Amino acid sequence: MEYDVKDIELAEHGKKRITWAERNMPVLRLIRERFEKEQPLKGINIGACLHVTTETANLAITLKAGGANLRVCASNPLSTQDDVASSLVKNNDIAVYAIKGEDTQTYYDHIHATLAHKPSITHDDGADLVSTLHAEYADRADEIWGSMEETTTGVIRLKALANQGKLLFPVFAVNDADTKHLFDNRYGTGQSTLDGIIRATNMLVAGKTVVIAGYGWCGRGFAMRARGHGGRVIITEVNNVKALEATMDGLQVLPMHEAAKIGDVFCTLTGNLNVLRTEHFDAMKNGAIVANAGHFNVEIDIPGLTEMAKTVNKQVKPFIDEYIMPDGRSIYLLADGRLVNLAVAEGHPACVMDMSFAIQALTAEYVVINQGRFENKVHDIPENIDMQVAKLKLETMGITIDTLTAEQINYLASWEMGT
Repeated sequence: MEYDVKDIELAEHGKKRITWAERNMPVLRLIRERFEKEQPLKGINIGACLHVTTETANLAITLKAGGANLRVCASNPLSTQDDVASSLVKNNDIAVYAIKGEDTQTYYDHIHATLAHKPSITHDDGADLVSTLHAEYADRADEIWGSMEETTTGVIRLKALANQGKLLFPVFAVNDADTKHLFDNRYGTGQSTLDGIIRATNMLVAGKTVVIAGYGWCGRGFAMRARGHGGRVIITEVNNVKALEATMDGLQVLPMHEAAKIGDVFCTLTGNLNVLRTEHFDAMKNGAIVANAGHFNVEIDIPGLTEMAKTVNKQVKPFIDEYIMPDGRSIYLLADGRLVNLAVAEGHPACVMDMSFAIQALTAEYVVINQGRFENKVHDIPENIDMQVAKLKLETMGITIDTLTAEQINYLASWEMGT
């Protein structure tokens, strides 16, 4: 079996960590147990470009349990957990191409190695696998039954491709499922982003002014956690409704050019380009900390920051680069602008990824069952899959809920009964 990992001898440590995560992923465990019996993915080639973490490892093990022939590569150069990658190779016979800190060339070499497997189904996180497939392997697009996209950033890219009439196979927006974005994006990103910033800096959040770019589900989650730690939270937005929502949630809303003057910590969570730019760096206080929790590091204009700086001191502390401005101010960039929650911390807790990866696994099964019936567009996850995952999650948490009576069902389906 071909693979490319940092050190295969890290496998046993990785196995322990994967097992620990599995304890907190009961929904995925139930799906894996059924997959082992029913083999819904038997003989199907799957290519997955995802963050290679303990939680992702449990998804990979579940897909293989269902009979899939699987190859996995990293969806970000800094998010790979090397011991996990090694364990998947050595202990689960899954071909993995992922090394933490890999350069851009190696990153794309790994994507090509995954696509060389000629997958019928793909799982993507950020759409690099699918965009590479469209750019360089368009002649093989007919071989793809369907693709699952995990992130806001990836869904944005793929909808743009679809709107141009250039999407060559059906894609399923896992990110837009309720049991994904309402929990993974909000609670997962919120906690893990704060975790990453604290691990990198060992800073006390209480009393700090935390500027958050973007009040989508990820921004909301991070705002909730930063506020809970005693931070003064400022939101910057380009969407009137989200800005209004942030205001009514009790947060201050400012344009970035004003927030830049008073912020102590800045974090981008938008999925867009150059959210923090040179004019913002020029206004920042000495000691400002800059981080990103969006999928790509393009949210921060790092080339512009580098050009502005008189001196750049790399790794003044692990994952922290110091940019010294001509006037003597220092701006500290975390994790080279990569996802701070994965590059520095361990990503989302397994408990919340349990639902996201349950959606991934069940949608793969759905694509196999309905192969050839989908248009080449970005599809929503079927509601029954969302509801099934929520139901299983509640059951594993020991929570029961009410059911509608026959009278209530009739009332909701009728129009005659009024005041």
